[in-house]
Amino acid sequence: MNVIEYKCPNCGGGMVFDSEKGTLTCHSCGRQDNIEQSQDPLGQQTIQAGEVQEYHCTSCGAVIIADVDTAATTCNFCGSAVVLGDRLSGRLAPSLVIPFSISKEQATQAFKKWCRNGLLTPSGFMAANRIKGMTGVYVPFWLYELHNKVDAHGHATKVRTYTMGDYRYTETKHFDIYRGLRLNYLRVPIDASKKMDDKLMDRLEPFPYEQLKSFKTPYLAGYAAEKYSYTETDLLPRAKDKIRQYIEESISSSVSGYTTFHFTDRQIDTKMRNAEYCMVPVWMFQYDFNRKSYTFAMNGQTGKVVGKPPLSMGKVAAWFAGVTSFSFLALKLISWAMGGGFL
Repeated sequence: MNVIEYKCPNCGGGMVFDSEKGTLTCHSCGRQDNIEQSQDPLGQQTIQAGEVQEYHCTSCGAVIIADVDTAATTCNFCGSAVVLGDRLSGRLAPSLVIPFSISKEQATQAFKKWCRNGLLTPSGFMAANRIKGMTGVYVPFWLYELHNKVDAHGHATKVRTYTMGDYRYTETKHFDIYRGLRLNYLRVPIDASKKMDDKLMDRLEPFPYEQLKSFKTPYLAGYAAEKYSYTETDLLPRAKDKIRQYIEESISSSVSGYTTFHFTDRQIDTKMRNAEYCMVPVWMFQYDFNRKSYTFAMNGQTGKVVGKPPLSMGKVAAWFAGVTSFSFLALKLISWAMGGGFL
């Protein structure tokens, strides 16, 4: 069996993951099952990734339409929540999951509130009644453990000014400096789905890693899910680029007691000690405004919303004029305070 569905033992209805209760829930009779205490049916199957080309809903028998990266979806005919087991087994098996904690209703209200808070968006956009589509999706991420050996060479100066007799002297001493650092970064997140915009996913961070759980397929019931499109090796260069800024900041903060300093050479050797395959929760919104479609994403645990809304040129101009007037007034007050004039 490659299609996994969760049927209520009491009434036979479909069960889905309830983000508010944190349980596998039947909305027909109210039964709730603790996922952590239940056995994952995926562990009872012997599936080879990629062996199945066609899937059938076990409730109605219909063919399930899903592209090659989909790991969980719903049947287009009867609406049953299904998990495609062969796309989550073997080398495609996630080790961790951050479950949804924000329901569809909560996400809708939070998104509308976010839209209304847009100070520079058009008034019509702020009505937040143009949600064309909304999907809760588990996005595949690699969480990297990266160990870095850093050797940095540079030049620094110490400047001292003193007075002797009628003369004022400036003494500058020059130093060669070296810093050897060992920097380890845990759970550096990189999204592994080719469908998702990388910049959008980066802006959804941080994810609450204290909510990480061992992966079990019931968490996916009722949501869409994607399997990874890129391996941990494919995305290692992106992970290295992501931590580069923090490495540079660490190098700089390691130097103190000098008047000036700069590094002339840096050798950074980064080793991947581990990469964990994790599913993270994201609400995706498709929003129509003035015949254009806009995509927004919400962190399914924290409620953080990211995306690029349209701007009202009138509001932007008014804001710029206000800032300019405030700056002009501030300069004038400073000038008066110093006893001068300002034209």
